[in-house]
Amino acid sequence: MSHSPITCTLDLDAPGKQAGHLRLPRSSNQSGWSTQWIPIACVAHGDGPTALVLGGVHGDEPEGQVAALNLARELEPEQVSGRVIVIPCLSLEASRAYTRLWPSGANLNRSFPGSATGPPDRQLAHFLSTELFPLADVVVDIHSGGRTGLCLPWSEMHWVDDPAQRGEMVEGMLAWNTDWCCVYIDIAGTGLLVGEAERQGKIVVSTELGGGGHVTAAIHRLARSGLANVLRRFGVLAGEVETRESLGLPPQTLLMATELDNYLLAAVSGLFETLVDLGQRVHEGEAVGRVHSLERPELEPEPIVARNDGVVCAVRAIATTEQGDNVVVVAREVDRSELE
Repeated sequence: MSHSPITCTLDLDAPGKQAGHLRLPRSSNQSGWSTQWIPIACVAHGDGPTALVLGGVHGDEPEGQVAALNLARELEPEQVSGRVIVIPCLSLEASRAYTRLWPSGANLNRSFPGSATGPPDRQLAHFLSTELFPLADVVVDIHSGGRTGLCLPWSEMHWVDDPAQRGEMVEGMLAWNTDWCCVYIDIAGTGLLVGEAERQGKIVVSTELGGGGHVTAAIHRLARSGLANVLRRFGVLAGEVETRESLGLPPQTLLMATELDNYLLAAVSGLFETLVDLGQRVHEGEAVGRVHSLERPELEPEPIVARNDGVVCAVRAIATTEQGDNVVVVAREVDRSELE
């Protein structure tokens, strides 16, 4: 019996297509007794794996929300072997405000594994960790750089120690058919959604599909096509798996950003000026950006210098920068053998 205060209006074991809500208790100045309704869809048919598709962990990342909404609306049972559970937007209020964080200041992606008796973000994380992750074979968590970060459109994964789990995650990452794929680490704390799913042994596929406060049609197409191809790769969605070769595309570029030195931080506050473009190859010691002082225009800007040879895979999207902000990521280019 679940100890979660959150209820789900769907029978996730039933066949067919359903749409409903997770109901998260809340209390506000406008309503002392209330619940927040978080849309959820489930499409199930026959035997097969379960895929859990999640968007909107951060409210200012619409790429995954739109892709998941399209999937939830369009997917029909006859296309499925197994079950697809879709939550298009986990952070509804943040999405409406177009902010990364909840109005409370909570970052849902630092709330896992959560707590049934904690604040709302931790209650939602607990429900995912204890009710939905155990049902899933594959967890797809779609992100972008949000308003403040501009990333190469890449699919991504953490390094996990179990070779079998890691091998399946590599296959899922490649199946998105992004031009770039990245293995990364967390530099801004623990409690990530993907980290808890990985700890439970799930095959986790994630992305950083652009960002910078805008979404192009090409990114929307990539989010939609990549998500569908990942579901085909793991056998839950009917159809032939597309490869780079079948699409007439060159091989993917594989990147690793698994050292702290890959993540360049501003030493001072001010206005950030990038000196490099996404996808540009740089060398250790090369200036990749600088931070200007608004108050002291006579001062030379503070340089941001690459600490390794590699590819620029993310840059800060807004100029206003505080000391300690990540402003550039320079990842190391690798071949497939290093991921095995």
